[in-house]
Amino acid sequence: MARALTMTGVHKSDKIQNSYGYGLFTGGMGVHYGGQKIGATVIPISAGNTMRQLEIMQDFETTVLTCTPSYGLYLAEVAENEGIDTGKLKLKAGCFGAEMWTEEMRQELEKRLNISAQNIYGLTEIIGPGVAMECSIKKGLHIFEDHFYPEIIDPQTMKQVSDGENGELVLTTLTREGMPVIRFRTRDITALNRDICECGRTQVKMDRITGRSDDMLKIRGVIVFPSQIEKALLKIDGLEPQYQIIVTRPHHLDEIEVMVETSPALFSDEVKHVEEIKKNIEIKIHNEIGLRVNISLVEPKSLPRSEGKAVRVIDKRNL
Repeated sequence: MARALTMTGVHKSDKIQNSYGYGLFTGGMGVHYGGQKIGATVIPISAGNTMRQLEIMQDFETTVLTCTPSYGLYLAEVAENEGIDTGKLKLKAGCFGAEMWTEEMRQELEKRLNISAQNIYGLTEIIGPGVAMECSIKKGLHIFEDHFYPEIIDPQTMKQVSDGENGELVLTTLTREGMPVIRFRTRDITALNRDICECGRTQVKMDRITGRSDDMLKIRGVIVFPSQIEKALLKIDGLEPQYQIIVTRPHHLDEIEVMVETSPALFSDEVKHVEEIKKNIEIKIHNEIGLRVNISLVEPKSLPRSEGKAVRVIDKRNL
């Protein structure tokens, strides 16, 4: 984990606000001990208590934030509501993981928190955080091959696929003692790239996780990942990065409703303009997944927030 943190530019002079949970979830402790090994100051605030998080961020002059990307956005939202100028914070970098997030969400985080947002990957069954990490180039996550042997398989046939092809990531531990793990199916969908990175590192890279083989939705025979819908939504101005996908089967045919928060200005706008926005969203999502969806624009701050992993999908089908 220490190696992963250094890839975000962490030095012993930094102050890491560790907003990952310190319970049975391994993220909190992994970041904590990794930061200590570098010699940085670790603020073990854990998840939740958002106002306290922002006070600590100002009083302790936090330079690095570690949490889930959805909670990072929530911190930024509360800061804006409280009149806190994030541009005046000492934050320089964010290490975000533990859930899927898109390039569009990265842009939101970087804009709202005035930081460089980098992606970290790990899983409890293997080691916790620090299996792979983005460098400053942000074109894939470097897998630490001296500790983990990666493969990509077709989740249906279980056969290996070629580099560059999407499939399920399988990991084997090389240095873990006591309980080595051999060919563990992560269920995470990605691809491997062995080109030498612009940063100079030669480790194999994995693409951003686009979904999970056990979380993908099959709608009218079409495979849909929530990240595809998020990608389409975050391309549209006037929407907040808060949404929820509801899947139903009212008349033996699957239907998707996407509830999206609007900005305060848009929510109070005239009906005609709102209908145009809804139509635009429908087109963007249709272009992304090939299916028609029902869009519900809801008022700002009406969807539930998460201090950990966000709940994006509610599947009400009786399958």
